[in-house]
Amino acid sequence: MAFKTEARFEGMDYHALNAMLNLYGEDGKIQFDADKRAAREYFLQHVNQNTVFFHSLKEKLDYLVEKEYYEGAVIEAYPFEFIQQIHDRAYAAKFRFDTFLGAFKYYTSYTLKTFDGKRYLERFEDRVVMTALALAAGDQDLANKLVDEILSGRFQPATPTFLNAGKAQRGELVSCFLLRIEDNMESIARGINSALQLSKRGGGVALLLSNIREAGAPIKQIENQSSGIIPVMKLLEDSFSYANQLGARQGAGAVYLSAHHPDIMKFLDTKRENADEKIRIKTLSLGVVVPDITFELAKNDEDMYLFSPYDVEKVYGVPFGDISVTEKYREMVDDARIKKTKIKAREFFQTLAEIQFESGYPYIMFEDTVNKANPIKGRINMSNLCSEILQVNTPTTFNEDLSYDQIGKDISCNLGSMNIALAMDGRNLAGTVETSIRALSAVSDQSHIRSVRSIEDGNDKSHAIGLGQMNLHGYLAREHVHYGSEEGVDFTNIYFYTVLFHALQASNRIAIERGQVFDGFWDSKYATGEFFDKYTEQEWKPATARVEELFDGIHIPTQEDWLELKASVQKHGIYNQNLQAVPPTGSISYINNSTSSIHPIASKIEIRKEGKIGRVYYPAPFMTNVFF
Repeated sequence: MAFKTEARFEGMDYHALNAMLNLYGEDGKIQFDADKRAAREYFLQHVNQNTVFFHSLKEKLDYLVEKEYYEGAVIEAYPFEFIQQIHDRAYAAKFRFDTFLGAFKYYTSYTLKTFDGKRYLERFEDRVVMTALALAAGDQDLANKLVDEILSGRFQPATPTFLNAGKAQRGELVSCFLLRIEDNMESIARGINSALQLSKRGGGVALLLSNIREAGAPIKQIENQSSGIIPVMKLLEDSFSYANQLGARQGAGAVYLSAHHPDIMKFLDTKRENADEKIRIKTLSLGVVVPDITFELAKNDEDMYLFSPYDVEKVYGVPFGDISVTEKYREMVDDARIKKTKIKAREFFQTLAEIQFESGYPYIMFEDTVNKANPIKGRINMSNLCSEILQVNTPTTFNEDLSYDQIGKDISCNLGSMNIALAMDGRNLAGTVETSIRALSAVSDQSHIRSVRSIEDGNDKSHAIGLGQMNLHGYLAREHVHYGSEEGVDFTNIYFYTVLFHALQASNRIAIERGQVFDGFWDSKYATGEFFDKYTEQEWKPATARVEELFDGIHIPTQEDWLELKASVQKHGIYNQNLQAVPPTGSISYINNSTSSIHPIASKIEIRKEGKIGRVYYPAPFMTNVFF
């Protein structure tokens, strides 16, 4: 039977074999074997013959450092004997890509190539080792653990980290950035320059526009002078189109605006299919910040007032984005000093729905929901390109010559994700989480983006990281648990509860080792202990027998565990201001053979268009031809 299967594939190239995933076999089943053969043929027909050969590891490393492919400092941090040992350890794992797309994506987007882009200088194992060596920065134990976690698939660094770590010619290790823009030309100019600088380094950039005065607002007390936010959006869109990371990643930007900004309807109109070209925004992503009061107004079919940021800042002494609209709404409505206009709240939401149907935008951030959950002093007023980052920021002020007056706190996203299925299989969530937290802390520690000081200062002060998760649907399907079922929700609840505990525990250990906490820790709900109340005052355990069974052999933190951790955190602190985020995990899901993030799959076989090769097919992880 195996011979017949092999004979059926003779003479076919890897692209044709992969395409067989989209054709049912004679027995009516999905042809998974054809895709596995496609991955094998991809190596035989393409990768092997286009990979540079070296006689030894030493010859290879000497060449890559001499020719400025690798950072020499990364190699020099370890004795050569250890580097040889960790390479041997990596290759002994006998890693194989589960799908053709996984292999194709890795060799197209991640591996080190010759400067002409024609030949490969790394295998997957080499990239894993170099990433581990770079992040561990001389810590041999951590380097070994990272190799084990990444090669096993339990942890996968985000694309910028896995793409760039250890390379001499590279972008940053950071996935994305969040920037405030204040209501003055200096801040707007700096924001555009920062977008160029950050996009050039390979990160997606989101910018807050809520503080910028509306179209028709006064400038130097002269009425009807401001052009509003649309021209700023056009400038930003052009910036992202121009700047990319050596062609490896296209520039990508997003802008966030308060639902109660006077330009909100014009903002939404920029994404209409029939929008005038003068205002149409094609590539910039849009996000709207919606407070609870907006929903209350719509529920009661009331008018919805929009407030001039220029006047709000004059009255309250702080930018519009730092005001709780829900708390101050009635007060601002009654304040004659604040210019305001009104629209129907229900018409706003109807327009929001129309634009989302037409374009997929805007993203929506529920302002009061995220601030109620925020343990850090300050206000969250925006999110990022993928809407998973929710952190406090502070304004930056400038002198007339554009030099810094006071450097505020902007945000960088130091991301990586665990594979839920493989992490559960490993039965050591505590170990996987701790290694992941240490790896992401290294990304933060090693990132120094001096071209945008507010980003550098924000990162240095917060050490904020985002440990994500992927393959939720894949894991649930493999375990015959329906996505969205009582058991599915119960598993998700207990899994994230357990990961949170181990993430905090790991960050607490780092704080103890280094004698350092994030800036603002002592004013946070971690320091007061309030953050821990919901875990110490009630018992958390599986609500269903199936989830209890899935966690058999995996320790679920008890109230006593939380009380012990609370005491240690209140005494010693934690190193990272933020610890978790759930990014969408696009490319890394394919090389990791995971369903994306915590999303449900939309089809059994995903069809993607990949550059010159055209259509590529990807089977949902863990899917089989046996139906239950």
